[in-house]
Amino acid sequence: MKSHNYFVYIITNPGKTVLYTGVTNDLQARVEQHKANRGKPETFAGRYYCFKFLYFERYTYVQHAIEREKEIKLMGREDKLQLIKKENPALMFMDVWE
Repeated sequence: MKSHNYFVYIITNPGKTVLYTGVTNDLQARVEQHKANRGKPETFAGRYYCFKFLYFERYTYVQHAIEREKEIKLMGREDKLQLIKKENPALMFMDVWE
């Protein structure tokens, strides 16, 4: 059986004032898309300049990733920050592709 990778991720803007949660099967490509959309008002992440990578979770099944994305989106900001800090205590940008 072939293994698949799906990711729930959280990105932020350079000032860390906005958190954006999404799901993808290619983290690098998705972060590049967010970078390309900086300043574009038609997307939430673009409007708020969210392109700095903070956190991710990996899933084998897309439905599990989508369910988790929905759970995270229902969290308040402080709960999201606590989730991120479990893996990334200093809230360092994880943009390894730059």
